[in-house]
Amino acid sequence: MNKRKICVVTGTRAEYGLLRWVMEGIQNSSQLELQLVVTGMHLSNEFGLTFREIEQDGFSIDRRVEMLLSSDSSSGVAKSMGVGMIGFADAFKELNPDMLLVLGDRFEIFAATSAAIPARIPIAHLHGGETTQGAIDEAFRHSLTKMSHLHFVATEEYRNRVIQMGEQADRVFCVGGLGVDSIVRMKLLEKKSLEEALDFSFGARNLLVTFHPVTLEQNSSEHQMHELLSALDDLPETHVIFTMPNADTEGRVLFGMINDFVAAHPRAKSFTSLGQLRYLSCIKLVDAVVGNSSSGLIESPSFRKGTINIGDRQKGRIKSASVIDCDPEKDSILKAFDHLYSEEFQNFLETVTNPYGEGGASDAIVSTLEKIELNNILKKKFKDICAL
Repeated sequence: MNKRKICVVTGTRAEYGLLRWVMEGIQNSSQLELQLVVTGMHLSNEFGLTFREIEQDGFSIDRRVEMLLSSDSSSGVAKSMGVGMIGFADAFKELNPDMLLVLGDRFEIFAATSAAIPARIPIAHLHGGETTQGAIDEAFRHSLTKMSHLHFVATEEYRNRVIQMGEQADRVFCVGGLGVDSIVRMKLLEKKSLEEALDFSFGARNLLVTFHPVTLEQNSSEHQMHELLSALDDLPETHVIFTMPNADTEGRVLFGMINDFVAAHPRAKSFTSLGQLRYLSCIKLVDAVVGNSSSGLIESPSFRKGTINIGDRQKGRIKSASVIDCDPEKDSILKAFDHLYSEEFQNFLETVTNPYGEGGASDAIVSTLEKIELNNILKKKFKDICAL
């Protein structure tokens, strides 16, 4: 029996962290064959050449699609998408997959999926139906939903939203959040081992900070980062671990600001890429995740850790009660820290549950990929929920 070839595309460290166990399941399946295409930040020296981590985890990379230009301007990102489409077209022609598997909402994945459409490759999309009103990712994510033929979503609300967009209900599967699988499956580092791995000493209070550009607000990323760093400057006893932002518009100015802060504060350290093991181990051991990353909403609640969610980048996503929303202004951020460390909130965290489930998403996805019928899957019927 010929195995069904599933081509997975990944372009960022965070995305790979979510895809890893799905990829492992495909690789171990007797019915599926894994094809792997890496692109984007994985191939960039500036962002840590994280394709090496993928290989260290035991995966063979079938194709590398170079697409990032040395520019984080809006035109530079758009040109990167064009370069990517050309590279993906060649890769898909050579690999001839039976299905393309993609996750999320980034411009690299939009380019890959756009190249797959004229090649008549069925597309399975993970983590659709979510909303992030403060980021350009919102448009990419919903566009990917409409280009895709199978959908694996994290909650019933997201499933309903995908169906609302006209997708057939029997092609939309609620499997839970992929980030929870890593927490369940990985043996995380204890404090001493993590300190040695990071060459960083934890203090009485510790924070993990990940702040990405806010791509739908003109010239605001620099201002918001300034306000965050100013608030952190007022917490002299707090140790801070920064992970660097993604390759989005205005990302490089944030790099510079973080580096300047770390240079002036021995209690802080930055990392281009922590890798999944160290990143999740950090969440386990710090007091809170701070910034505007989805990990503060999807993974942190499983550790019963607080999240300080700054600004609108994640606005619209389902959130646990462990998430403290605040404005991207110094005073609001400092009030959020006061709330975080209050005895009442710390006691409340012990009762928190994660709305993205308790694990098992990866196995459910692989099982569906093994069994689903692909005949005529390219011909989509629009499910009209309006009364005509």
